[in-house]
Amino acid sequence: MRGLAAGISSYLCRRRPVNVRSRQYSSSYHERGFPDERAMEEEAEKKFGWLFKLLFIGTATIGGYHIFPYLGDNLIHQSVSLLNVKDPLFKRMGASRLARFATDDERRMKIVELGGAQQLVDMLGGAKDDSTRKEALNAIVAIARSDEAVGALHSAGAISVIMGTPLSSEDAEIEKFKVKLLKRFRDLRYDESSS
Repeated sequence: MRGLAAGISSYLCRRRPVNVRSRQYSSSYHERGFPDERAMEEEAEKKFGWLFKLLFIGTATIGGYHIFPYLGDNLIHQSVSLLNVKDPLFKRMGASRLARFATDDERRMKIVELGGAQQLVDMLGGAKDDSTRKEALNAIVAIARSDEAVGALHSAGAISVIMGTPLSSEDAEIEKFKVKLLKRFRDLRYDESSS
């Protein structure tokens, strides 16, 4: 394959010594509608370069698609571990990553199994600023799309913590998340008194 690519490349990229007269004829032919040989070579080089770039991007995409699932469990575990750190910035980073990883029921239950549901509820209860509350609520909303995960959140005391979250005058998304979560608990027949 490399030999073929080298042969095509050398064929397309070869340069012949050009005298002044042939250049004049070349440009005059170009003006009359005949293609300029040098311009054709440059265009072929560009197309060939784009072909190799697309081939590389496709190969990298397919490779990443097959490698990423092996990294997924480890990244989920690391994200749950970030929720244990005292610094609110790391907690927000962990919650944000968990919200992105919670794409299907299997991953949501993996987060619950690793203790992520309890950690997010604790993070929400202990949050001192709106941005930390927002990230915790966003991750809880992402996890709560699974019915089994809602049960785990209920067992962790999520309803009372969500109800106790202070109103935010600056961030309206916090209220949207709260309403969405409380509706989800009501729809699955979890009420405030049973938590």
